[in-house]
Amino acid sequence: MAESATGRTQVGSQTLARGLRALLMVVESSGGMTVQELARELGVHRSIAYRLLQTLADFGFVAHGENGTYHPGARLATLADTYLPALREAAIPIMRETADDLGCTVALFVAEGDEAVAIVLVEPTTTSHHIAFKAGMRTPIDRGGAGYALLAAEPPVQGEPAAVTRARERGYATSEGEILVGAYAIAAYIPGTLPRTCLNLITHREDQAKAAEEHIVQAAQRVGRALHPARPGDAGGTV
Repeated sequence: MAESATGRTQVGSQTLARGLRALLMVVESSGGMTVQELARELGVHRSIAYRLLQTLADFGFVAHGENGTYHPGARLATLADTYLPALREAAIPIMRETADDLGCTVALFVAEGDEAVAIVLVEPTTTSHHIAFKAGMRTPIDRGGAGYALLAAEPPVQGEPAAVTRARERGYATSEGEILVGAYAIAAYIPGTLPRTCLNLITHREDQAKAAEEHIVQAAQRVGRALHPARPGDAGGTV
């Protein structure tokens, strides 16, 4: 039995699971991790922690710094680029434009099981005051703007959150303080995507969130059109 990144117990290789946990800990640490720190977090002997880190370093997933700290390795960038490359290529330019126009952080979320996962994050270059978090952030899919938007892309189900029903009717989802205290989120589903994806704008200002509603819907639709461009003879193309 092995424990997954979400904390659920699953059948699998304990050694592999431990190595993946070690990799996630290094990636999610703010300043890298030493062998001793990793050993303490995993509850294993230093020699085991060292072997895990060294194996990850051999494959380029982590890099050993001069001060004995292990940091994320360059090979992770290659892995990130291979995940939904067409979607990322279509979405990132539109996300940059939207973030700069509105002065807010914009994230690309994907539905993964019962979670919404941020796979791309774009911060505005037009202001220094904005919310920031790391790509890879996971939130419950039944809570927060991104989750509501992703659920609203599916047919209605009995007992779904009222915010999901509203999002399906309006074409965008909203939330306040459900994931980040004091933060407002506006999210819109990107048409024609599988797995389901959405754009999610985050801000501390309620007025900024209100003004961004139509912008996010239009941005999500633009990404959908970029992924599925109209062909000659199509009546309006696909979204």
